[in-house]
Amino acid sequence: MAIQAAIMAKGWLIGVMVEREGEPVAVRHFFAVGHEDRAKAEWKAIDQALLIGQIAVSPVGGLEPVHAVGELPAKTIAVQGLKPGDVRELGQRWPRRWITVDAPSTPGDGSG
Repeated sequence: MAIQAAIMAKGWLIGVMVEREGEPVAVRHFFAVGHEDRAKAEWKAIDQALLIGQIAVSPVGGLEPVHAVGELPAKTIAVQGLKPGDVRELGQRWPRRWITVDAPSTPGDGSG
């Protein structure tokens, strides 16, 4: 039963633009948030990001200060052990272990 709940858990990958003292521009930090509601996941990521520095007040390089990068696949959540309510800082680099990019299927290629 617990394994089934972990697989069914939902989560979001959230990017937050953080201004740090001494840095010329805000830098995007990634957070994995174990919450089904996107808006609540964004707020939880903001709370965690405030421990690092101030949140940017306007877009930086075309990126909003807080944005949902994407929903985390259930399999990834289970493999990484993200539990409901968890917030994990993933750093500044693209978190490739946390999100997968599926190639879109093309009509007639047999994949769709």
